[in-house]
Amino acid sequence: MTLKQKDDSDMINDVSTGKSPKFPSEVIDLPSDGFFYSEDHPLSSGRIEIKYPTAKEEDILTSKNLIKKGLVLDKFIESILITKFDLDSLLIGDKTGIMVASRILAYGNEYVVDVKCPRCQELQQKQVIDLSTLRKKEIITDDFVKGQSEFDFQLPLSSRNVKFKILTQADSKNIESELSIMKKKFGGLQDREITTRLKYAIVEIDGDRNRNKIVKFVDTEMLSRDSLALRGELNRVTPDILLDYEFECNSCGISQEVPVPMDVGFFWPSGRI
Repeated sequence: MTLKQKDDSDMINDVSTGKSPKFPSEVIDLPSDGFFYSEDHPLSSGRIEIKYPTAKEEDILTSKNLIKKGLVLDKFIESILITKFDLDSLLIGDKTGIMVASRILAYGNEYVVDVKCPRCQELQQKQVIDLSTLRKKEIITDDFVKGQSEFDFQLPLSSRNVKFKILTQADSKNIESELSIMKKKFGGLQDREITTRLKYAIVEIDGDRNRNKIVKFVDTEMLSRDSLALRGELNRVTPDILLDYEFECNSCGISQEVPVPMDVGFFWPSGRI
């Protein structure tokens, strides 16, 4: 992650001036580089300013009420933002970038985790991940139009023409809400994450943007091969942070890239009260 510290003179206002005091802050580069935001959006520059997390943000992260409601990370991000914008418009990959950067500002680069070897299943304790080495996914934008986050794609098997978009924070909230409702209704019998995400990613089918028709298409007409191809295309154009690191097992000797664990310990390192 790239962090650009502001000059000391810009960081903290003198309380004697009567102005509201400011906390130290950093300007970070977003995974999207701002490319997919409209020109008048505050994030179109590809950068965002966030303040160093404080004890106030720790209170947010430990709020049982916010955790129960699933709002804890959103409230945390809102609290550290200096650049003001509608959080619902934030691309989900940029949200990941903000989370990683804020974790570095809060507790440093080192992230100590326990990892189970994917081959021998042996638990490897106290693996140290340097979060500052995580890099953004490279997106080739030569054929894209700046400020637009919708893309045309022809499904390979059915030849249907669809238009899809990069998912935002608003989409993510709606998806999680729908999945939660279905889980309560059906228990673990029906896992509809793939189809639910596709319903929010697809914005048009053969020139028709009717929401009900899109939902019906995904539920009853979309072929598996077309679904796989579309999800691959969505992944190709979606900016993000590459959340993988090189893992080496002390037991079986395997060396491979594995996902960085993003559990409660991400914002609450071991040894914290």
